[in-house]
Amino acid sequence: MNTSIYIAKRYLFSKKQTHAINIISGISMLGVLVGSAALIIILSVFNGLEKVILSLYSNFTPELKIEPTRGKTFDPDSTYFNALKKDKSIVSYTQVLEEKALIQYGNRTFIGTVKGVSDDFLKGKQLDSTIQTGSFTLKDSNNNFYGVIGSTIQGSLGVSLKNQFNALQIFSPKRTAGNSTNPMNDFVFRSIMPSGVFAIQQDFDDIIITPIEFTRDLLDEPNKVSSLEINFKPGTDISDMQDEITEKAGSNFVVKNRKEQNTELYKTINYERWSIFMILVFVMIIAIFNIIGSLTMLVMDKRQDIAILTSLGANKQLIQGIFFFEGMMISVIGCVIGIVIGFIICLIQQQFSLIKMGSETSVLDAYPVAFSISDFVLVFLTVIAIAVIASSISARLSVKRLDEIKQDL
Repeated sequence: MNTSIYIAKRYLFSKKQTHAINIISGISMLGVLVGSAALIIILSVFNGLEKVILSLYSNFTPELKIEPTRGKTFDPDSTYFNALKKDKSIVSYTQVLEEKALIQYGNRTFIGTVKGVSDDFLKGKQLDSTIQTGSFTLKDSNNNFYGVIGSTIQGSLGVSLKNQFNALQIFSPKRTAGNSTNPMNDFVFRSIMPSGVFAIQQDFDDIIITPIEFTRDLLDEPNKVSSLEINFKPGTDISDMQDEITEKAGSNFVVKNRKEQNTELYKTINYERWSIFMILVFVMIIAIFNIIGSLTMLVMDKRQDIAILTSLGANKQLIQGIFFFEGMMISVIGCVIGIVIGFIICLIQQQFSLIKMGSETSVLDAYPVAFSISDFVLVFLTVIAIAVIASSISARLSVKRLDEIKQDL
């Protein structure tokens, strides 16, 4: 065993003449422990939130979305799109027509988005997991149309699914709107009964989903669509399919994957994650740099030992190594214990859901947790990097103190 490491280990676990040194060392180790545990818990909770949110978004966000580069709509009845629809790797090929509209229920009004979807929208999705009340029904056996509304619309209009006599009135400007003396003559309105209320996130909760036939009638748009939403069979390389469709569809269309469709969502999740990570890292830096004070006091406490080691031939590098490894041991022990405690806390939360979200209307009942090996490695390496800097500073100070001790002795 390296001499510096051996002596550093003896110093770490031995009693000091000055009791305050033990206290300061313990506080330093406790700070590293708490900081490491907090980092693991925070990162794991963010992983869980990201996983749950993105899984909910996947019910409304397709794996690939084709939109026109110019204008709001395009004609999907082209040779390539008709051939693409028959691709065996595709699970669902949904035509979408959407537009802003005025939604009225009773005496209340709300400006939301009407999203008309073809029958493939219901394929391969767990839409019922997003439903708060009612069901995700767009058509019944008699081919009657229904709308599924977001929770924002439901809350703003006070929609009651139990009231079977009050339908939603949806208003959209006529294509040939003029300067009529009665403004209502410039609008088309259609009625539709709500069948369910879903909740995901604000970007989606102001939408009413309807059959595309209903939206075509409302918007007087018999052929064109706003976008094509495509989902593929498991195992399909989405990146390759995106490149292929982009090349064959041409420059008049843009093909977006899920990340590109929800850039703000991904940015928000990453910004929040790294902002909190950096705050906790600063706390960790303060905790670890307490080691400098602890080791400085240890140098004073071990003056005679250092003098004896020097007289036996110990050079400055050996003395410096003792206090460097002393600081590293305090940091590493605190870090490892903190990571283990953080992992145990997250595991308990994952299994028993002890800490609740505190909202009965929330999609999530308790804080979700998901583990990532990269998080454990990141926390460990972050602590080690800070510890190396702090321990190096302490070791250099110990060498300076060594010269003073020689003069005193």
